[in-house]
Amino acid sequence: MTRTSQPASGAMLISEMKEFAAFSKATQRYIRRSLDVAYGRRDAMECWARDEAEGSSIRAQGRLYKQLDSLRQHVPDDSGLDMIEPFLGTLISLSAFDLGQDRLPNFAAYRFLYERLIGAAARPWLPSAFCAAAALPHLHPDRRRTLLQSISESAATAPGWSNREPAFWPEWVEKVDLKTAA
Repeated sequence: MTRTSQPASGAMLISEMKEFAAFSKATQRYIRRSLDVAYGRRDAMECWARDEAEGSSIRAQGRLYKQLDSLRQHVPDDSGLDMIEPFLGTLISLSAFDLGQDRLPNFAAYRFLYERLIGAAARPWLPSAFCAAAALPHLHPDRRRTLLQSISESAATAPGWSNREPAFWPEWVEKVDLKTAA
């Protein structure tokens, strides 16, 4: 798993934790599940599948996420026009799957997840992949509208992006039985 090699400031860690806490419970759950599927942190089927439909979704996600290792290794530099097609095409496909699960309601949640799935180097490419995936016809027109309206002008037209890797990686925490913990 690629994690930051630079020490993260406490303020940035707290900021990322607050951002995650602002997401709905369903979005938080999907992000943790996706990170488990991507990095094999635990048995995603056992932890996250509440029914057969969710189990099927996790299996499909696992098949698609096998492309993440290659994607991480082939993030284009700057405009990298020679690498746009293989990188952006795969990124849009993965993004379309995740947005189609109806658990990432906006660009902020999408960006939070994909910064962790691919790394900081993918930041310049996330607005275009998000917009492309959000505009695909497999999504209901109202959902497409909501998603596309969620990306701010500043996010879509940023002159530059941070290369600082994410510091906060949300994980599932088992509930503690207070009776046995005492």
